[in-house]
Amino acid sequence: MNYADFQFLKFDLTPPGVMLVTINRPEVMNAMNGRLHWEVSKVWGVLHADPNVRVVIITGAGTKAFSTGGDLDWVATLLADGELAAAGMAEASDIVYGMLECSKPIISAINGVAVGAGLAVALLADVSIMSHSARLADPHVNLGVAAGDHAAIIWPLLCGMAKAKYLLLTGDFVDGKEAERIGLVSLSVPAEELQDRAMAMAMKLANGSQMAIRANKRIMNGWMKLVAPIFDRSVAEEHICFLSGDAREGVAAMREKRPATFPSTL
Repeated sequence: MNYADFQFLKFDLTPPGVMLVTINRPEVMNAMNGRLHWEVSKVWGVLHADPNVRVVIITGAGTKAFSTGGDLDWVATLLADGELAAAGMAEASDIVYGMLECSKPIISAINGVAVGAGLAVALLADVSIMSHSARLADPHVNLGVAAGDHAAIIWPLLCGMAKAKYLLLTGDFVDGKEAERIGLVSLSVPAEELQDRAMAMAMKLANGSQMAIRANKRIMNGWMKLVAPIFDRSVAEEHICFLSGDAREGVAAMREKRPATFPSTL
């Protein structure tokens, strides 16, 4: 693949090798349809192989959202088609491992709401910079499915087991200041400073020792690779949940803007 093959990711290269990647579906708050989810699973290999790229910044188009995760129409197709669901789960795994294996440091500029697969990209970045007013959550439980996108591999490392369990069991949102306070993100800044701070960090990394910076990324990512079997289990559990009545009820409730009544509670 090359950059022209991507429909919903926008690329802008700034010397000396900072690639700004923008998730570009602002009309739906950068929610992921099947094509975008697939693109996010593939882009890390392209960036890894590009000798002109030293550092990656990823952000969302517009001011409202980084990415609100899978859009409900796409999620509904996964519920109705086991093969599509399996492919989606494989892509979720590819996003995580693709970001870990990409040799270039990745910075996320979290400019708005980040949920689901979008949140996976935001938090798996090597440096995550979040607007004070942005909000993030992993609300898989509200859909009636396990958190299989990324949380099992990194949340306990970022914010500790107690906070990770609390947020994943409730699906509650936190804003940028709270996310920084508990360690979910590297830094929280005023919204008007976000892009400048991300670019300043990218320039610092792009002008540093590429050998040392990439080596440190590989070393630190070893911690996440230690718990890879736990993540793999989470992806499998999410796939199983997608085949359940709870997932169908969760999607229906979100579409109808009402509280869910999960079959497993009856």
